[in-house]
Amino acid sequence: MIVGSYLQQPQGYKAFIPAPFPPQEEFRSDSNTTKLLEKANLQLGKLDGITQTLPDLDFFIFMYVRKEATLSSEIEGTRATLIDSIKAELEITQDLPKDVDDILHYIQAMNFGLKRITNFPLSLRLIREVHSVLMTKARGSGFVYPGEFRTSQNWIGGTAPINARFVPPPPDVVQTALHDLELYLHNQDSLPTLIKTALIHAQFETIHPFVDGNGRTGRLLITFYLCQQGILEKPVLYLSEFFKRHRELYFELLENYHNKGEFIPWVNFFLEGMATVSTNAVIISKKINILRRQDIQKVQNFGRSPKAALSVLDKLYELPIVTVKKVQDWTGFSRPSATDLIDKLVKLDILFQRDKDITYGRIFEYKEYLKIFT
Repeated sequence: MIVGSYLQQPQGYKAFIPAPFPPQEEFRSDSNTTKLLEKANLQLGKLDGITQTLPDLDFFIFMYVRKEATLSSEIEGTRATLIDSIKAELEITQDLPKDVDDILHYIQAMNFGLKRITNFPLSLRLIREVHSVLMTKARGSGFVYPGEFRTSQNWIGGTAPINARFVPPPPDVVQTALHDLELYLHNQDSLPTLIKTALIHAQFETIHPFVDGNGRTGRLLITFYLCQQGILEKPVLYLSEFFKRHRELYFELLENYHNKGEFIPWVNFFLEGMATVSTNAVIISKKINILRRQDIQKVQNFGRSPKAALSVLDKLYELPIVTVKKVQDWTGFSRPSATDLIDKLVKLDILFQRDKDITYGRIFEYKEYLKIFT
């Protein structure tokens, strides 16, 4: 299938010019595509079923979003971890890497987009708004023009377009290519939604419409499209874990998509990722259910009035690293009472002190829960 071709530019380099999207030629899958699609749909069905059994699912979504934000940012070279992002939200800034800011902006962009698509169509306008949240006041965002499609030439790899690994469409072609993509987001054809999602992501990365932040925005687009199409009831499935594990292959297959028109290898990789992360998400959901039942039982044997402890336990699923001050905020307790509550949770092996050598400014973590995600 023809995705586009390279055209010599007056500046001396060749840039990619996308063909009309979607291609006029019918998408022809192979037997492996069919098997992978069936497997992905089966695992998605299982995931949808088990997530319905999770109490207060929205609490757990916070952790899924953080994990996706961390892994998607790591694909672009960010070194900050999931733990770093949680500590940053707690305003524990000591020894935090500066690039944790990338993760925090990704979380904001994800939450903004998920809320926005509940009452606004998935569109170029929404994509620009999400990019603006992702990049405004972000680390190194001085020249990336948040929320604006580029008016200059960008490139991937190399030091300039002349020696780049890939030169996306020139700025005067970007708007036409994006218009085709926007129409496809709402096109009602017979192609399975998961395959369409794979093509949408690959085409977005081919257009590379922003000066910076294209990879992260493109991976956000996957989640928004799956949610809008009703494939995901709740956003508890993210592909960055699979893309990160197979980072070089991910980039190679995207390159082959536009350079060679190789649709099938990319689509099969994408479907394999969907099946894999769905399976992992089912396992995570089961572990969360088991851990929650165990810890509720511990807290119910707390003694006098376990209500406050149960309330804190619920909050820990949203924010599994805490300080005494945070528990005070949650419960309205005085500092001594909040400290006493934490100490009891430590004795129950629910909370663990991160640095046992300090007595003031202590940080505690819900370690068994964190372990599920890390």
